[in-house]
Amino acid sequence: MNLISIPAFQDNYIWVLVDDDRRCVIVDPGESEPVLTAIAENGWLPEAILLTHHHNDHVGGVPALRAKFPHLVVYGPAETQDKGTTHVVKDGEKVLILGWDFSVFATPGHTSGHICFYSKPYLFCGDTLFSGGCGRLFEGTPAQMYQSLQKIAALPDDTLICCAHEYTLGNMKFSASILPDDRAIQDYYQKVKELRAKNQKTLPVILKNEREINVFLRTDDIDLINKINQETNLQQPEDCFAWLRSKKDNFR
Repeated sequence: MNLISIPAFQDNYIWVLVDDDRRCVIVDPGESEPVLTAIAENGWLPEAILLTHHHNDHVGGVPALRAKFPHLVVYGPAETQDKGTTHVVKDGEKVLILGWDFSVFATPGHTSGHICFYSKPYLFCGDTLFSGGCGRLFEGTPAQMYQSLQKIAALPDDTLICCAHEYTLGNMKFSASILPDDRAIQDYYQKVKELRAKNQKTLPVILKNEREINVFLRTDDIDLINKINQETNLQQPEDCFAWLRSKKDNFR
């Protein structure tokens, strides 16, 4: 499989997996035009669409793509039923597309019905996990998002995190403010600044590295707990996560 990212809107990525016969699977097409252009330019043969949640910047392109390719099968959670989904999938199910086996697991938090698709080594996690950060809690609770991130953190080290937004620079600025003496965070922050200064992508990222630089995946880390407890008194990783998410919501 070949992994391609198509920029959309200001900072979205629409992910596409393409096989040697140019058949492809499209993930979270928030708009159709850049996808249709890429299909025409590369001679791709779209077979299916995967949707992680119902927000328009992830599903807005589905109607036009299905109008152009009526055979397209669209897999998504129940919350996307009115967004063009033809096959509702839920936690624990598997989806077989072109011989690729995708595992579905629930990751509520950003939305109540958010799901991820995993086909080794690729994880399409929508707006649950970002490089250096995680999604805002629009519908779910901190406890739900914490558990969702734990599911992702338990995947193999070589998992490629294919998140849906180029938020890495802002996320690393926040992480560096929380742990200014952490060498892994500071080094990665510098690398990201250099990439973005050249308008280069920071995604996808490898989970093994993400565990080191993403404070939202380090809520059981003693250095982070000690830092948080300079302002409050929290011991449980879930409480530390809630504190971090609240802090990030107001960070500029």
